[in-house]
Amino acid sequence: MEQQKVDMYIMTNQKYFPTEKIMLVKERLQSMDDSKFSMLSTVELKDPMTILLVSIFLGTLGIDRFMIGDIGMGILKLLTGGVCGILTIIDWFTISKKTKELNFNNIMTLL
Repeated sequence: MEQQKVDMYIMTNQKYFPTEKIMLVKERLQSMDDSKFSMLSTVELKDPMTILLVSIFLGTLGIDRFMIGDIGMGILKLLTGGVCGILTIIDWFTISKKTKELNFNNIMTLL
């Protein structure tokens, strides 16, 4: 794929991926053919900042976990009030990283 397209994709979407894995995404994009590039826009990337805000305001209901597809933990948080608030507080510090990892894994299945 063209270097300019790869650089543009990385620049616009780098906030969705873990910082240490951006180079891996870039290498995979460079080795990918142009026909698959249009499929990249179909991958739904979740915004870590949005998920963090949802976690702060609605974390005790488990909505943040439901949004990233972690249904089991979402139900646990919903039924137990975020395990009396402990898991909610832990999620405030870890949900952004989990969201970025989820985005990375979703994009790697396509590449």
